[in-house]
Amino acid sequence: MTVLGVDSGGTKTVAAVVAPDASVVSLRHLPSLDPTADSDWAAEIAALAAAAGDADLQASAFGLPFHGEVDEYTEAQIAAVRLHFPQKPIVENDVRIAFDGAFACGAGALILAGTGSMAWASLGEIDSPHVRIGGWGDIFGDEGSAYWLGREALTLLSRHVDGRQPSPAFAGRMFAAMGIHQDGLMAWCYGLESRRSGIAGLARHVTSVAKDGDPVAGHLIERASAELSEQLLVAWRRCGGSAPIRWSYAGGLFNAKAVLDQMTAHLGTPPSSPRLPPVGGAALRAARLAGWAVDDAWVDRLGESLRTALA
Repeated sequence: MTVLGVDSGGTKTVAAVVAPDASVVSLRHLPSLDPTADSDWAAEIAALAAAAGDADLQASAFGLPFHGEVDEYTEAQIAAVRLHFPQKPIVENDVRIAFDGAFACGAGALILAGTGSMAWASLGEIDSPHVRIGGWGDIFGDEGSAYWLGREALTLLSRHVDGRQPSPAFAGRMFAAMGIHQDGLMAWCYGLESRRSGIAGLARHVTSVAKDGDPVAGHLIERASAELSEQLLVAWRRCGGSAPIRWSYAGGLFNAKAVLDQMTAHLGTPPSSPRLPPVGGAALRAARLAGWAVDDAWVDRLGESLRTALA
């Protein structure tokens, strides 16, 4: 007997098959199931079902990008999951699944900042509303995300090349990290095979340059942290939370300690470490759906199993 938890973001998918003792039976990394970026996303779900065919699944839970945001995508996602996973599937937004992992379905406010960004908050009781803030996508939202940070960096680089806002130290480091001369900026950007993930990938260069003390990169980190903090505070207030805010985080942008430090300064309280990674939130939801005896000790064992598997 096993359950399946799936977490899919803007650039990748992680799928974990978990046993009743909270051990990880298997862990797979797959392409993103983002319906706006890959027309073959449903085929990846079919392939995942085929790979899990011998696992004796009792239940499964999926956190998927754009779920609950665009009706056409939501309906297609539910249909695809139910077609290939008839064992009581749960289909949720990927940020809701990350929230469930961070707080083990308890109370709090989560900020996710990976390729995109969104805040999710709830007081944790069965009837408590779940509030989401942000997550409007890369065209006019996702403030503070890796994509936003990369796009803002590109804007500064273009202004440097023009001479409108010279920043030679920042520009020199960024162009070197990108492996291009400044004259190749437009060709680099519009030649990307996946523009969204390619631009989001610039965030790691920005955080690296900021860590070395560059003031231009540091200002970008400050702005991103302020945007993310605002989303969190609004989500916590709208779900009925009281001060001080109880918050946690998920997503690759938080590999940069400076982002967490800046947000702690904005919010006035440090974050709670996520109890489970996002894929663990999916596995936890699936285990509860399967009727397993899930308590705090089980959650702790699952967290340790997943950290080992992910490492």
